[in-house]
Amino acid sequence: MTATEAPKTPGTGAGSATGTGAGSATGAGAATGPGAGTATGPAPKVTKVKAQNNRSLAVSRLAGNLGSVLVSVLVMLVLWIGLLKLYHVQPFVAKSPQDVWRYLFTQRLDKVHALRSAAENRHVLFLHLKTTLRDASLGYVAGIVLALGVSCVFVLQRMVEAAFMPVALVLRSVPLIAMAPLLTLIFGRDLLAVAVIGGIVCFFPALINIMYGLRATPRSALDLMTSYGASRLTTLRKVLVPSALPSIFASLRINVPAAMIGALLAEWLATGKGSGAEMLTVQNTSDYGELWAAVVVVTAVAMIAYSVVSAVEAAVLARYAPDATGRKR
Repeated sequence: MTATEAPKTPGTGAGSATGTGAGSATGAGAATGPGAGTATGPAPKVTKVKAQNNRSLAVSRLAGNLGSVLVSVLVMLVLWIGLLKLYHVQPFVAKSPQDVWRYLFTQRLDKVHALRSAAENRHVLFLHLKTTLRDASLGYVAGIVLALGVSCVFVLQRMVEAAFMPVALVLRSVPLIAMAPLLTLIFGRDLLAVAVIGGIVCFFPALINIMYGLRATPRSALDLMTSYGASRLTTLRKVLVPSALPSIFASLRINVPAAMIGALLAEWLATGKGSGAEMLTVQNTSDYGELWAAVVVVTAVAMIAYSVVSAVEAAVLARYAPDATGRKR
């Protein structure tokens, strides 16, 4: 009897274990089923919602930038007209927005008064503008690339920063107009001088912004990379630069008008070509209509380029740094 009962106890235990185990297995299966459904089903929906949120952030930021540009244009027009009326500047020298519009779009050929047609005026302006855009692009790229490289070196090597940052600050304190003759003697009056002058204009603001962004990286992310034994270059590539994307794009934005100013300055002082040199020429010949039209065209191009960089910034930050996009919005 004891021998008979002995097998029953394990049997019962096995049955209980089997029943419970089966139940648990079934429960696990049930958990696995919904869990699997949760893992595979909602994940694409979450990704889709996140992508939609990123797109909405990008669109809202782009709309905000365009709205800011329109407001800036209206403010400039109001100030332009108001200051001309306030100071009673002679119409021969100071041109109104209507005069610039006439010069660019409605003026007709008048050989008696030596007036070109609007089409000829646009052709002359855009011919010089091409040179200015090329010069501005060279200075822009040179300044941003150099600032990014120097910022990374300064952040990784504090001794290098301590040695060279005072020199950079001293050079920044010297007016570029005073340095221009020396720069033209060293680099000539061709594209190299344009790249150097434009690069100097763009370099220092970008250097400060990018260094700030690199050093604003969360300490926890740096400690995590250190715990994994990552090298400095790996940390720079995977943590520091992605964290500094908002600062990098801020440098790209603010240096768009700076690059145009640098190009005009290089054309005034070094090359004698482009819109900058043309402004000096028409000023000496008292062709103030072309002078004002050239200023308006260069300003409009700078604003358009600024808006394009802002649109790229919104798209990139929405994809790689949505929190930064949300804060800026």
